Amino acid sequence: EKADGIFILGQNPGTNHPRMLTTLERAKENGAKIVALNPMPESGLMHVVNPNPQEYDNILTYPVKMLLNRGTALNDLWLPVRINGDMPALRGIMKEMLAEEERSPGSVFDREFIERQTVGFEAFVEHLRATDWEDILTGSGLTRDQIRAGAQIAMHCKRIICCWAMGLTQHKNAVATIQEVMNFLLLGGHIGRPGAGPCPVRGHSNVQGDRTMGICEHMSDAFMEKLGREFNFAPPKEHGTDTVETIKHMADGRIRFFLGLGGNFLAAAPDTEYTARALQSCRLTAHVSTKLNRSHLVTGEIALILPCLGRSEIDRQESGEQFVTVEDSMGIINPSRGHLEPASKHLRSEPAIVAGLAKATLANRTTVDWNDLIANYDRIRDHIERVVPGFENFNARVRGEIFYLPNAARDKRQFNNVEGKAKFVISEMDLHKLEPGQYLMMTVRSHDQFNTTIYGLNDRYRGIYNGRRVVFMNPEDVKDAGLEQGQFVDLTSCYREEERVARHFMVAPFNIPRGCTATYFPEANVLVPINSTADRSNTPTSKSVVIRVRPSTRTAEAVNELRRNIDEVRSESASSRSPTRQS
Repeated sequence: EKADGIFILGQNPGTNHPRMLTTLERAKENGAKIVALNPMPESGLMHVVNPNPQEYDNILTYPVKMLLNRGTALNDLWLPVRINGDMPALRGIMKEMLAEEERSPGSVFDREFIERQTVGFEAFVEHLRATDWEDILTGSGLTRDQIRAGAQIAMHCKRIICCWAMGLTQHKNAVATIQEVMNFLLLGGHIGRPGAGPCPVRGHSNVQGDRTMGICEHMSDAFMEKLGREFNFAPPKEHGTDTVETIKHMADGRIRFFLGLGGNFLAAAPDTEYTARALQSCRLTAHVSTKLNRSHLVTGEIALILPCLGRSEIDRQESGEQFVTVEDSMGIINPSRGHLEPASKHLRSEPAIVAGLAKATLANRTTVDWNDLIANYDRIRDHIERVVPGFENFNARVRGEIFYLPNAARDKRQFNNVEGKAKFVISEMDLHKLEPGQYLMMTVRSHDQFNTTIYGLNDRYRGIYNGRRVVFMNPEDVKDAGLEQGQFVDLTSCYREEERVARHFMVAPFNIPRGCTATYFPEANVLVPINSTADRSNTPTSKSVVIRVRPSTRTAEAVNELRRNIDEVRSESASSRSPTRQS
């Protein structure tokens, strides 16, 4: 409502966060300028037709827009960066901003904010000056005019929001790139100002907020101490493992028990074959699930499936109908209630299953009354209130309007570090140097897909029908490689001395920068190396996979596989669209 500039980096709202489109539409109607940095011209970044009739002032305009596809134009500028070209692009935009600031001091940078609230500004400015334009243009894949156009928009905005998703987080230099986003925001003082700031658009509400609640491999000592006092036990001192390290520990036998609380772990994880072998090395694999998925077929020596209530189903416990709470990307807490009758009277809720596991394994080694907690979820929220900061008066607040978790930088311009100030961070640009015949691949989703659940084989936003094993390539790259549209090819990822192969993909010429390719997730996860992860965060680099593309030699086999995939997806789609089950 208040932003006058929105920069969208590494995110495709139309496919991955469709509910965000109406918010962007309102921002656009309020006069905000929108800049999209993306290797592909995604439809959801170009225009939107609001599908909600109740949000139209004139209801007669709703059928006209829907039938004629006359939507609101969203972006004012699309910058077609190379894969992982976001840091060089931002560096170029800031370099243009610096030039204008030096011509007219105080006209671009928020000098008061920089002097009072930040450290490292002078060193960062020197780094900006020293960055070579040739490296910026090569790394970003943009022209100087395109970068200047982005800078012009930024310089005329007083309240900028930067949104990003996995298009930034799944690269080796992911953390450094996000720090560059913060540098960009700091220059204009776009922190702690209404209508401005960083906006990481993260996972769906089934998992959002897990770290807030303590689901983290490296929890702070302060949190663990409060948790121990609340439940009268001594939490373990040893740190746990993140997803990638967990897979490795299962593979070498250090972890023998796997419990998946929702999701399709095998399909979502990197290096599919390695992850499958890791799961098969376990003594026991167990999944708490609302519906069957492929992870259930790759098991340890013993396998369990624990069916549970979906979020859309009524959760009845001893004290009556219950509700849970969810946290969204903005740190907003909302209640979530089911409204459908459960598919079976025997289904338990996820909290009830977790409590049952605790009772069965801990027995008299715990003083927690698990039955009491499940009888009334308010009692769980009472414990959360006493352990987790920001949840004061939890039960009363969640029954009122939504509430925000505290954020000192946003609310008070206070920063949680030794200096008490925001830091400009200097990073070197990572310029991918590909050998002849190599391409940089990223994985993407189709519009008819929710995480690993595939509802259909058509991706009408990109003009793909009846199949998902496709590789998007620049038309000139297709020509130079001696390939043709629709030709079957095999993809080989090249990481150190390792090779991984994904067979029988069809070539799809597309408007994507030269040297860049895109494939669908999770079909191409087999190409993502388990050891290729982002510095510091250890996130799999699913958006920076170096591959080679070669013609398939077994075309008949590829055709048969395509037919099988069509039959499988149609069958799974019919099951996934069941009106009574929703995860």
